[in-house]
Amino acid sequence: MRGKALLVLSDGIVFEGKGFGCHGEAVGEVVFNTSMTGYQEILTDPSYKGQIVTMTYPQIGNYGINEEDIESLNGPKVEGFVVKENIDFPSNWRATISLGQYLRDNKIVCIEGIDTRALTRHLRDHGAQMGMISTLDLNPENLLEKVRKHPGISAFDLVKDVTTKKIYLWKDGVWKWHTPSLTLPPRGGGQGWGGNSELRTQNSNPLLPPFSKGGCGGIWVVVYDFGVKFNILRNLVEAGFNITVVPAQTPAKAVLEMNPDGIVLSNGPGDPQTVTYAIKNTKKLLGKKPIFGICLGHQILGLAMGGRTYKLKFGHHGGNHPVKDLSTDKVEITSQNHNYCVDINSLNGQVRLTHKNLYDGTEEGMSHVELPIFSVQHHPEAGPGPNDSSHIFKRFKELIERS
Repeated sequence: MRGKALLVLSDGIVFEGKGFGCHGEAVGEVVFNTSMTGYQEILTDPSYKGQIVTMTYPQIGNYGINEEDIESLNGPKVEGFVVKENIDFPSNWRATISLGQYLRDNKIVCIEGIDTRALTRHLRDHGAQMGMISTLDLNPENLLEKVRKHPGISAFDLVKDVTTKKIYLWKDGVWKWHTPSLTLPPRGGGQGWGGNSELRTQNSNPLLPPFSKGGCGGIWVVVYDFGVKFNILRNLVEAGFNITVVPAQTPAKAVLEMNPDGIVLSNGPGDPQTVTYAIKNTKKLLGKKPIFGICLGHQILGLAMGGRTYKLKFGHHGGNHPVKDLSTDKVEITSQNHNYCVDINSLNGQVRLTHKNLYDGTEEGMSHVELPIFSVQHHPEAGPGPNDSSHIFKRFKELIERS
């Protein structure tokens, strides 16, 4: 499908291109991602629920789509996808389908052929904002009216759309090369690979990629799934944890009755202030167990301790963000995907700042001054992105052992 398509932003800017993926309309908050590779992981990252993602790298789709590099079940989580050039003839030995076909199968509306540099500069100057992609209604005024009627993603609890419905175990570690080939679960019709969500609760190895490493540690943690990426779970296993994943609305009392050694608050989409049940549950967990928060989990932790969060102008999305670890003075290149930050000063001395973003000076991590609690805003598990921060999972293990 290569007909005319429009992208209209809420401030009235219009971009004309060609449609690919699914025929239709999609509305979401338009953001840009600076990663050069990893579009499959980005598309399936639950933290992008509610957003239309623009890739700044000009050619997307070169290596196609494979059956392993997904970060969640049931297909892409983005609302729409924007690229300069979609490569519909992939060249990679792992590819089983083209990007365009994958997006069509999963009903994601996309646009290509626009000047993504101009769009990125506009978002950088004027901020992330709501937008609409359409291959149906090609009247800019009509689309602008529809976009401006949308209340924005901060009006919705997007975590409910991406969290697991059932408790499940996870035992796969970080992928290693040259391990025996294993069998993938059947494809879910129109859902992307692994579309049968029951596989996630009945099988502790829900994806079984051909170079996955099974693992089992000695310390048990419960992971609150606010939209958890699979690579977070793999890195936890690699660090030596046994893992139980629970739905986002699981009461704190139920988790404490399970008596885990620690608790992980995962990444996820949207405005943390909308996830009121997570904030209330986290308040009840403070001081009861060691806690580690990642991205949205970091923000929820800040709100649970009485602090506040604020929205960034255009967010941090990509795999090349320098972050300084203030405890070691080392700079790590990190993977990031967030629109909100915790105001450390609002926590009135309860925590100390542990990490700082060197692009804009924003807060990237905190540690409680008394309790065994710490969190980071960036993604130490990457997927896609560099592995500079993967040691943070072992830091959590050491914190539990000391506690």
